[in-house]
Amino acid sequence: MIVRYLREHTSPPVFISSAVLAVAFVLWGVISPTSLGRVASAVNGWITDTLGWLYIFSATGFLIFVLFLMMSRYGRVKLGPSDSTPEYGNTSWFAMLFTAGMGIGLVFYAVSEPISHFTEPPTGEGSSPEAARDSMLYTFFHWGLHPWAIYIVLGVSLGYFAFRRGLPLRPAAALYPLLKDRINGWPGYLVDVLAVFGTLFGLATSLGIGAQQVAAGLDVLFGWENTTTLQVLLILGITAVAIASLMLGLDKGIRRLALLNLWLALALMLFVFFFGPTRDLLNSLAANIGNYVQEVPGLSFETFPDGGNGTADGWQSGWTLFYWGWWISWSPFVGMFLARISYGRTIRQFVAGCLFAPVGASMVWLTVFGSSALELVQNDPQHPLATAEPETAIYVLLAQLPVPSFLITLASILTVFVVVLFFATSSDSGSLVVDILTNGGDPNPRWQQRLFWAVLEGVIAAVLLAAGAATGADALSALQTAAIVAGLPLGIVLILMAIGLSTALRDERFVVALPPEPSPLDSLRRSTSRAEPGEAEQPAAQQEETDPLMCETAVAEFATTPSNGVDDPGRAPGSGDDRS
Repeated sequence: MIVRYLREHTSPPVFISSAVLAVAFVLWGVISPTSLGRVASAVNGWITDTLGWLYIFSATGFLIFVLFLMMSRYGRVKLGPSDSTPEYGNTSWFAMLFTAGMGIGLVFYAVSEPISHFTEPPTGEGSSPEAARDSMLYTFFHWGLHPWAIYIVLGVSLGYFAFRRGLPLRPAAALYPLLKDRINGWPGYLVDVLAVFGTLFGLATSLGIGAQQVAAGLDVLFGWENTTTLQVLLILGITAVAIASLMLGLDKGIRRLALLNLWLALALMLFVFFFGPTRDLLNSLAANIGNYVQEVPGLSFETFPDGGNGTADGWQSGWTLFYWGWWISWSPFVGMFLARISYGRTIRQFVAGCLFAPVGASMVWLTVFGSSALELVQNDPQHPLATAEPETAIYVLLAQLPVPSFLITLASILTVFVVVLFFATSSDSGSLVVDILTNGGDPNPRWQQRLFWAVLEGVIAAVLLAAGAATGADALSALQTAAIVAGLPLGIVLILMAIGLSTALRDERFVVALPPEPSPLDSLRRSTSRAEPGEAEQPAAQQEETDPLMCETAVAEFATTPSNGVDDPGRAPGSGDDRS
């Protein structure tokens, strides 16, 4: 019975392989967390020392690639048949992009990261005016164009091959130009399994960070000591909430909660904006964006070969490489979501919307929280924010606002609530994406499978925190290690996806046919009351074919014609997008 169920509702090679390996990882962490922590740290050290350059060049290469797609003629190709139209209006689409752009990480790092770069920069002297300027530059660099370029590579590849070429919505399908029919063999299954592991560990990193921040909030509000045990209990408890909503069929409710969470996060940001240094924040936003635009080309290729001020190597592995690995491992989750909501849009619309809308929102959020904190630390080097832990920094900032204490308490409760909702919706949505990855691309999986993956996501996050504590390292280091390690193989897959998409787009044939000029003789013939002797009446099909109104116009119209002249596999017959 189990075998039959797996055959009918999953892709057995992907589901079984992913489940067995993930469960084995959990058992390793439960039985010997110290051993797991040591091995993970050793692998992380080797990757950052040996292959750090690969992360730097890959992330920047992805940004250049998607900008090229947006500005080239391929930008007019639709994610769907040539006559398809978007499923969502611009307002709804942009709202969902903003939702995708907000998450636990922005709440966790918005205050702590700029302060860390200010006090311990990779170059120059800490706590200087130059360090203050560069601190927001580095923060924008890590949360700006590069992460969304990573998401776009996977999202546009999935959207193109699924909606225009009719292939399943699975990462292996994006490698069809390279693997051909082997996407349904072990090479394709391997790609899907890597995507599953990237998603599981990317989610585990976010869930672990969220648990740390919720525990810190409970410490501030109720005096509960922020320990690894409390964080693990929070992961299990909030995962149970997500599972309960899943079991009760509250998917629509979760989506409404996600939108509610977006508005609550906006309310929190406006609270800090209006009760903080409002005018200075407006000036800082303009300066931060201008500095980012000027410096990002050079920073994109920076590997600090001269060692910076002596701490640059450690800084880059702890920040930039961690972020790039985290974004890469997170890309199947976000990329699949972006592809799913973008049917019928052109590649240019997709890239521009996904690249600039969420990045703009992130820059405003980071400026409001980061620049507010920086101003306090610059005015008072001994300020508590200068030494605050990342998970407690936002609560310390809220406590410094010139408002009554009850408003500070309400704002802290709101922060905890926002993080919990991000946690629950990420777990619920993540289990959906992982199940799609393991069932062959079916967008409507069974709840039993989503339940299995939701539980496993929470357990993996708890195991990572426990492994970090067992080795004497802080829990955040264990989460960072997981992100970097999981991102390496998936980063190679993304490079192959970009190559596969480029190959497929070169097969797009741009039909530029102008309507023929009408001949004066045609008018004379039509005005003749009877046909010439021996002239047969023109068949209707031929009339339709030669009718100028039925010809393609000079405005871009596309037809996909494989170079070997064989129809694409999976393309639905009669889909209307094979016109030539």
